[in-house]
Amino acid sequence: MKTSLKILVPALLLLATPLFAADWNMFHGPDGKNRSSETGLLTSWSEGGPTLLWRIDSIGEGVSGYSSVTIQNGRLFTSGERDGRIIVYCFDLDGNKLWEADNGPTWRPRNFPGPRSTPTVDGEFVYDLSPNGELVCLRVENGERVWGRNILTDFEGQNIIWGLSESIRIDGDRLYVAPGGAKASFVALNKRTGEVIWTTPSLGEGERTSYGSPIIFEHDGLRMVVTTYAQGMFGVNPETGELLFRFRHPQLFGINSTRPIYHDGYIYLTNTWDDRGNEGGGEGGVKLRLTVTDGKVSLEEVWRDRTLDSLHDNVMLIDGFLYGVSFGFRGGAFVCLNWETGEMQYYDRSVGRGSSLIWAEGLLYLLCERGDVLLIRPTPERFDVISRFALPDDGEGPVWAHPVIHGKRLYIRHGTFLYCFDIAR
Repeated sequence: MKTSLKILVPALLLLATPLFAADWNMFHGPDGKNRSSETGLLTSWSEGGPTLLWRIDSIGEGVSGYSSVTIQNGRLFTSGERDGRIIVYCFDLDGNKLWEADNGPTWRPRNFPGPRSTPTVDGEFVYDLSPNGELVCLRVENGERVWGRNILTDFEGQNIIWGLSESIRIDGDRLYVAPGGAKASFVALNKRTGEVIWTTPSLGEGERTSYGSPIIFEHDGLRMVVTTYAQGMFGVNPETGELLFRFRHPQLFGINSTRPIYHDGYIYLTNTWDDRGNEGGGEGGVKLRLTVTDGKVSLEEVWRDRTLDSLHDNVMLIDGFLYGVSFGFRGGAFVCLNWETGEMQYYDRSVGRGSSLIWAEGLLYLLCERGDVLLIRPTPERFDVISRFALPDDGEGPVWAHPVIHGKRLYIRHGTFLYCFDIAR
């Protein structure tokens, strides 16, 4: 149930449900770049942070997973864990639950229980992928099940150490998902029926999927879908599923979880790097030049870096510089790199390893796994923190769900709790 708050908020603010904000219908937004189009936002916060409009305290139970939120047409979607099941939730933008739906058994073989994926909403349907491979299509209106299938069973995939974490990507009538199986490494399904449109063949025996989500871009007239697998990344033709390229970028546990960044003919990929010298601990970051010749793609290495070794898909390219949070480097630090050269501009160790970022109106919002929220001016000169506040000490486990900005509100998930803050200027 929603927790009522005795907060004095102007009546017009309470009534002003953000109906005209652009939909945030997929993980990291409609284009996957994690940039909000919102304007008119606060440029600094008071000591206690922005006003908390409402909070939900009943998204499952316990840790309840790390699903973020998606928003479409006044409805908010996320997922959690309850009674050993994955539950997809739908709320209105005042925090009132509209419906819930089951998506199979929860994740229990190892630590960090509950869902990792964020539901994807597209028109009248919402899609959710469980850590065990249960892919379900539900009706937005009432949560009714339209179709479902298990991608690991259907395509002979094996689960990965910490469970499937990919968030579904919709592209026209196609739905993309990466089972990493013997029958298919990557698949396009009909989003309305779940039927197979095409498959990309297996990448080889033992080549499993990873934790990232796909990106879509066009380069030199060739449109491509690029995603990660356990030991690197690969690109496919979205019309046919043809494998366009494969780049090996290994990591000890197959953790290629940070989606690639494409910009102006180059692609950047990073994973963790073990600075203790353990063999196979990861590669860190690499920037590659893409060349398309007669429909074929080739890659050429430009530079490598081991400082911005991201684990939580928290790297952003802004005005010629990469900003993100490391994992192995200095035990976790905020790092700024020069996009052209790979040179490190600076680092700051105050943020910890598991932090996540979102950009809006020229500023970065940094959510740390300990529950601190920072407002940052992205500049290559220094780590420039404008304001900060701490989340209420309510939820269990690390704060790993990525924040969302929509309708001049900041949404932050922690365990069974979802907080909605007013950040309108």
